[in-house]
Amino acid sequence: MVSKPPVDDVGDEGLVVGPPKEYAAGLPAVAWSLRHAGRQMGVKRSLLTLVQVNQKQGFDCPGCAWPEPDHRSVAEFCENGAKAVAEEATVRRVGADFFAAHPVAELADKSDYWLGQQGRLTEPMYLAEGASHYAPISWEDAFGVIAEELAALDSPDAAAFYTSGRTSNEAAFVYQLFVRAFGTNNLPDCSNMCHESSGSALTQTLGVGKGSVSLEDLYRSDLIFVVGQNPGTNHPRMLSALEKAKQAGASIVAVNPLPEAGLLRFKNPQKVSGVLGSGTQLTDEFAQIRVNGDLALFRALNRLLLEAEDAAPGTVLDRDFIDEYAHGFEEFAADVRTTPWADVLEATGLSREQIERIHRRVLGSRRIVVCWAMGLTQHKNSVPTIREVVNFLLLRGNVGRPGAGVCPVRGHSNVQGDRTMGIYEKPAPAFLDALEREFGFAPPRAHGHDVVDTIRAMRDESVKVFVAVGGNFVSATPDTAATEAALRATRLTVQVSTKLNRSHAVTGRRALILPTLGRTERDQFVTVEDSMSAVHMSRGKLPPASPKLRSEVAIVCGLAERVLGDRVSVPWRDLARDYDLIRDRIERVIPGFTDFNRRVREPGGFVLPHGPRDARRFPTTTGKANFSRNELAVLRVPEGRLILQTVRSHDQYNTTIYGLDDRYRGIKQGRRVVFVNPVDLTALGLADGALVDLVSEWHDGSERRAEAFRVVSYDTAAGCCAAYFPETNVLVPLDSTADESNTPTSKSIVVRLEPHRR
Repeated sequence: MVSKPPVDDVGDEGLVVGPPKEYAAGLPAVAWSLRHAGRQMGVKRSLLTLVQVNQKQGFDCPGCAWPEPDHRSVAEFCENGAKAVAEEATVRRVGADFFAAHPVAELADKSDYWLGQQGRLTEPMYLAEGASHYAPISWEDAFGVIAEELAALDSPDAAAFYTSGRTSNEAAFVYQLFVRAFGTNNLPDCSNMCHESSGSALTQTLGVGKGSVSLEDLYRSDLIFVVGQNPGTNHPRMLSALEKAKQAGASIVAVNPLPEAGLLRFKNPQKVSGVLGSGTQLTDEFAQIRVNGDLALFRALNRLLLEAEDAAPGTVLDRDFIDEYAHGFEEFAADVRTTPWADVLEATGLSREQIERIHRRVLGSRRIVVCWAMGLTQHKNSVPTIREVVNFLLLRGNVGRPGAGVCPVRGHSNVQGDRTMGIYEKPAPAFLDALEREFGFAPPRAHGHDVVDTIRAMRDESVKVFVAVGGNFVSATPDTAATEAALRATRLTVQVSTKLNRSHAVTGRRALILPTLGRTERDQFVTVEDSMSAVHMSRGKLPPASPKLRSEVAIVCGLAERVLGDRVSVPWRDLARDYDLIRDRIERVIPGFTDFNRRVREPGGFVLPHGPRDARRFPTTTGKANFSRNELAVLRVPEGRLILQTVRSHDQYNTTIYGLDDRYRGIKQGRRVVFVNPVDLTALGLADGALVDLVSEWHDGSERRAEAFRVVSYDTAAGCCAAYFPETNVLVPLDSTADESNTPTSKSIVVRLEPHRR
């Protein structure tokens, strides 16, 4: 049986709060995976589809970018991977009759959960100026609408072209090629909102804005830090890698304001011990850090390492590595020695005893990996924080050594590949030179708009056309009211999508929905790059959800041909007909893709070169790995306020809401909840279960309000609280962004909790 989509949203009146789980996965994860898949796809379709996920001749999971091991199980997917596949491979359909029955104004009042549950989009739809409903349109007429609007612009920079991380390498390459041939570098993408801070910090310090480790490095590590990350929900297959590392002798330090079930204990459902036994305790030391205290922690560890070297010269730091491969050590060391312990303890909320205990683990470990995710990347000081993590690794030579390195755990599948393919608003001159040599036109050199700047430009009406390939821009971005007003100020919005989402209901004067094939569906094979720089093929097996669907490559190439005509000599039809031809062009433009077509057909694909990892070669401005000085700024809040971090529920991936439960945190049938430490509840005079508004406070005196959240007494760090996004995006102003990376500051929001007035 396949269930019908919800008739309407399930309100929080049905909210049930139970105790949080003390382990992740196990048989419940298997049961929930199959239950969700069955409801969306039916039993037979589920079994035939799930066995193809992440297999060498199958398709890459449309969820996260965690890499696949060389030796794969029959079921090489996690619970949320199964949900992601089921959402895409659902048998539910959204066609012309649906849009005829639901005006856009009605859709705008629905939640992301309700919208996503309606099913797959089946044909191009057009919202004419002044119309209340979308209506069917042919592909050629849809391209004509876009060409008309783009031709009417005063400048190519009056258009912006957004990309989601699930786009294939081939689609991303032709997309940026079309955009640059059109004449702009306005290529905002989802990286701007998640790991842009990682890329900025790593490029400055190591010369490459990607991670430097492989799965084998994790298995060979002595000590693994997992910082600002919840792998049990966001990257569940990472738990298997951590389990394997533990069994090989590694220790794990988890640094997080919230205790996460997956880092407490993992019951591997593919092992007898995970089904019948108690599983594996993963975390050896849980540092329940105050939100935004990570820079202080690593700065303190660095000071302790310097002092340990002073006490036993030549035994702690890797002076050979520092002297030969690093730059700026003396200035960094002099600065870090001044770190005040009082500020460290206030910023982290940890005891000095625990920090020194972690330090002793560091001293006993030769090979160290630091993993992190958005818990580190979405603060005002995110770039300095990640630079301080790099300082920590450089001190003992833990870059370019087996079993050691930096591991930013990227989110959406192929978000890293998009950037490799040139989806970037600040392209390197060398990339543009190669593009010009290959295609014979002069690409624009001026930097374009990232996500935040695109919203500002739409608000100011300097960007008048917005095109998105994938994603849910409205729900992924900060400052919900500003983002929606900005999109509504445009002349045309275009969404290339597989399923309905809120961005289809927040439109310009005219709007188009262009339905595309998903990862699970038959097409020529495409390629993706995982979080550890491995490039491999992905080939769907299912018949398309509708005969009117086109691949992302076909959509982009068809649009490019219609818009550009003979302005550039790019054989768009040939590229759409044969993706090997796209890969040939990628090979000639982007370093590391030599013999692309042959190597990607080998089982498992190939790994891209990485100078710091492969040869301790650092393509920085100094030619070496750069130590940095990073100011320790303690986030102090007024009395009666808390620091809010936004998080995902377990029934969620990015803006896709699979259901209304957060099983590991004990939440059922609701999302408008705020997790607060019981000590803080007492101090604030609030009861567990109270209904409150979240009011964010900013330096300019402005306030923002998210209404009607249930208080849940929870073991989060004192002085901190947590709530789900996108419901809390409204609390983050458009202009509150990280220094240098311009990433929205969704992880350090000063809030007060006010009783909700019905």
